[in-house]
Order: sequence, then structure tokens, then C-alpha cells
Amino acid sequence: MQESIAAIATASGTGGVAIIRISGENCLDIANKIFTPKKNFKPNYMYAGNIEGDGFTDYGFLVYFKAPKSFTGEDVIELHCHGGVQLARGILKKCLSLGARLAERGEFTKRAFLNGKLTLASAEGMADMINAESLALLRAGSMLYGEKLSEEVVAIQNSLKDVLAEVAVEIDYPEEDEQGLDLKKIKTEIFALYGETERLLSSYKCGKKIKEGVTVALCGKPNTGKSSLLNALLGYEKALVSAEEGTTRDAVEGVIEIDGVKYNLIDTAGIRERAGSVESMGIERAKKIIKSADVVLSVSDGEENLPEETNGEVIKVFNKADLRKPAGEYDIAVSAKTGEGMDRLKKLIAERGFGDTALDKAYIVEERHYSALLKAAEALKSACENLEILTLDIIAVDLKDAWDALGEITGETANEEIISTVFAKFCVGK
Repeated sequence: MQESIAAIATASGTGGVAIIRISGENCLDIANKIFTPKKNFKPNYMYAGNIEGDGFTDYGFLVYFKAPKSFTGEDVIELHCHGGVQLARGILKKCLSLGARLAERGEFTKRAFLNGKLTLASAEGMADMINAESLALLRAGSMLYGEKLSEEVVAIQNSLKDVLAEVAVEIDYPEEDEQGLDLKKIKTEIFALYGETERLLSSYKCGKKIKEGVTVALCGKPNTGKSSLLNALLGYEKALVSAEEGTTRDAVEGVIEIDGVKYNLIDTAGIRERAGSVESMGIERAKKIIKSADVVLSVSDGEENLPEETNGEVIKVFNKADLRKPAGEYDIAVSAKTGEGMDRLKKLIAERGFGDTALDKAYIVEERHYSALLKAAEALKSACENLEILTLDIIAVDLKDAWDALGEITGETANEEIISTVFAKFCVGK
């Protein structure tokens, strides 16, 4: 018997409605003890009545979801009460006193996974949707939750299973195949599966930016208007602006969203040779940020100003276009003071920083999925390269390793540690 678990399913704080969720075999018994009038509750109906709390009674609603047609795949009761913090806690406390156990983090979703209601990848997509800080991550999470990635992974696994079956037959019953295994055909099939895996892997570059955001560093010499440019891009005053050199001694950060993608803007200390000890520390940190940024805005107000060493895309920005025309080659001229060119600059940042604007396709956004796909690709590549050199039983090991690695994504072959890590990211009521 699966013990019943209970938790507040709505966000913490005061609101119009709070929901207490109970899942497990005896949730109906708890419902009949806590809710009046007592009835033979029908699934998928909402009943109005009194809900007994710890020392009080509230008027609300009850909904019953019968297994397996519920989120968790078990019998589920939802109690809808008024949205007071102590009120919801009091009803939850009453549920616990009647035999339910407080749910652990993500335990409702974990039960849904264990009962076959969703894959592990789908659960991670749900978490991404809940925690999304940008439209792009919300869409990517939605695609993941909708089993788009799982479908593609399972398709590769099914094809891989067919190849494994052919190899296994040749290993176990070589005498029954007069012509022998067609190695050229098998190699073609394995190489095609390797290509599909590589295609999924290639989306991680954009997927990681969707998940974490695109890092944009503003750099340049002192008094070129970097802080003013940061404020103009953000649309509010975040960085301190002063005519005095060395005002920005530490990185100042802000976040904007362009075409659904999150961009993490970092205003760095102005780089110059003669600086005090504290300012020098800021300059050294600025150099590290510039080197690791996805996009570097090299800001100048006239004097040539190439950035420090960087691995990212460089956009040469001429600032203070309201005062003078740019002398030299720049990607764009703007005025942080008047707002001239700011929309064009945002568009340029998006083109250089993300590029791919197709947010309606599946991206690999989870590092765990990327690692699993990488293991699968390496195993398939090894099988391709060694098919005509090594014995078939060794090739079969590579193919099985690839199948197992792909199964980690859907949860089919994921161990308890992986599963627990995934669901620990959820809140208690989910």
C-alpha cells in the first residue's frame, strides 16, 4: 500500500485560493473525515462544503481524481480553501493528523514518473516551465514537458534495439545465416543513429543560453559611457554615473529580455593603466568577465578601444552619437543619453549573442541530457569505427552502452541517485 502524502500545492503567501493536495490510497478516507457534507465523491466533480482545519472550519471545495486518471497516477484529493497562510497550514496539519505524511520535495511529480504518467525528461521540462525567467526557457520547458525530446530519444533507442537484435542473432546463431551479417548495412544504420545523436547535441549551445541567459559584458576605457549605456539598455538607473574616472570599480549587473531570450548585462570597470589598488582589482575582474562573455560591447566615444582578450562575439559601439559623429570603424553608433540607436543595438546583441530565433523547436537545455547524449554519441562512434576490426560481442557492448545512456534521459535506465537529484529541484507541493 502506497502511503498518502499531503502538501500545500499553491505558492506560499496570502492569496485568493490555496490548494492542499493529498495523494495515496487512503486519501478518500481522509477527505470524508475532513470535509462535510460527506458523500460518495465522484471523480472529476467539484463539491462545495466545509473543510475542517486544526481548530477551525473553512468553507471551500473538494475535487477527487481517481487513479490512474490523475497527475500522480494514484487517487488524489484536492482541497480548495481561502488563501490565508495560517489557514492553509491548519488544514494541512489536520490532514497529517488523519494519516497522511508530509510530502517531500517533488514527491508528487516523482510518483507521477514512477507510475508512468510522464518521463524523467518531461518532469525536468515542468521544472523549467515553473522556474522560467524568460519566454525562451518557458517554451523550451514546454517542449520538454510535452515529451518532444523523449519521443526523439525513444525513436533512436528503438532503431538501436533493432541493430542490437541483428548483431545478437549473428553472435548466438552464426550457422543459421549463410550469407553472414551485412556489416556495410549495419555500419550505415549505426552511423545514421550517430548523426541523429549529434544533431540533438548541436542544439545545446543555444539551449544552454536559453537556460542560463546570454552574458553580455560592457567594456572600454573610463568615461566612455558604459554605465549610462547599461542604464539605457535596462530602461532604469542601475549603475552609478559620474564624470570621475574609476567610478565603476566592481561589476554591475542587470537583466533584459530580447525576443524571449534572457541577456545578463555586466558593466565592468573602465580599463586603464594608472589605477589605484582597489580599482586595479576591479579591472582584473573585468578582464576575466570579458574573456568568458558570450558578447562583448566594446564601448568608445571616439578613441579606438579594442577589448581585452575574449572568446565571445565583439560589437564595437560608438557612444555619445548625440555629441559627435564616429571617427573610425564601428558596428553601431548610439547615444545612451537620448536613446538613439538602442533598439538597433538590442537587435545586434540578439543576432550576435543567440542568433537562432526559432524558439518553437526542441533544444537540449539540461546539462544532464547533454552528458547522456555525449556518452551515447561516443559509444556509437566507437561501434562504427571498430565494426570491421573487433568482434561482434564487443561491438554489442558499445551499442548497449549507447542505449543505456539514452535511457538516462527518459528515466528508463536512470539510477536512484539521478532520479532523486531531479526531483529534489522541485518545491514540496509539486
